Amino acid sequence: MATIKDVATEAGFSISTVSRVLNNDESLSVPDETREKIFEVADKLNYRKKTVRPKVKNIAFLYWLSDKEELEDVYFKTMRLEVEKLASKFNIELTTYKITDGITKIPSEIEGFIAVGMFSDKELEYLRGITNNGVFLDTTPDPYHFDSVRPDLALLTVQTVDFLLEKGHKEIGLIGGTYHNPNTDEDEMDIREKIFREYMSKKGLLREEFIFCHRGFSVENGYYLMSKAIEQLGEQLPTAFFIAADPIAVGCLQALNEHGISIPNRVSVVSINNTSVAKYVSPPLTTYHIDLREMCKNAIELLLEQIIGKRKIVKTLYLGAELIIRKSTN
Repeated sequence: MATIKDVATEAGFSISTVSRVLNNDESLSVPDETREKIFEVADKLNYRKKTVRPKVKNIAFLYWLSDKEELEDVYFKTMRLEVEKLASKFNIELTTYKITDGITKIPSEIEGFIAVGMFSDKELEYLRGITNNGVFLDTTPDPYHFDSVRPDLALLTVQTVDFLLEKGHKEIGLIGGTYHNPNTDEDEMDIREKIFREYMSKKGLLREEFIFCHRGFSVENGYYLMSKAIEQLGEQLPTAFFIAADPIAVGCLQALNEHGISIPNRVSVVSINNTSVAKYVSPPLTTYHIDLREMCKNAIELLLEQIIGKRKIVKTLYLGAELIIRKSTN
């Protein structure tokens, strides 16, 4: 195991200097190049790798969701809590700004940002004007300038259709939300609906009457959309539904149960997110587990690559997910 002396010898600095840098002694005045060299060598020699964390100040956490949006979808609350927890672990000084604050409240001296939510072109332009260092979680609004980490929803949609086809389902419906374009304030087709339409059409199985989408990823929206599907389709209800997210799926299950429609014997249901409630609903929900901790960890690591490692190229990272099979499918 490497020692401070080993790091000092390799880096070419005194043991005292190396020790103080590695222990984040803020009273020590040394050039940034010296700190970077010491951390680089410490990483190379695997010296106390888990605790070697330079203090990173002035990082903005842009949480661009309303309280109502967070309340409706625990996915985003979990993401926020993970970012805050990991920032502390990585020795990052994080200041949170909310959509209600407005983009101009973010000071021009920030070193970088991590962002969650939807941003308009004007807001992105403002961010480009104050920093080159930023990572978006769950979206990729500016892939030419900023990094992003997100679940591969296009792949998950294809995998869901394939899973249901392998189970013998030919009549497959979609219940989901829409994408809110902050530039036009209009609702647009979500990536899950877009890929579902394309893939089902390629398979020759697309049925327009089986698609129900409406703005919002809430339990209430799921209940409304499934109730609408049951009312309109009656006995022609498809044998399976792909649901865009767990909160919508919870509402869908409620509607199916209220109408006495057997799950999964009459209708199978597959969702995305694997939120904490998924295993407690009736029946327990088959859903893709998106590892939010891994997403947030990757976002922070990408930001540190930009700030400490001086990386200039932009990265977009798509993460896969594990299908957790429960009793809502057969």
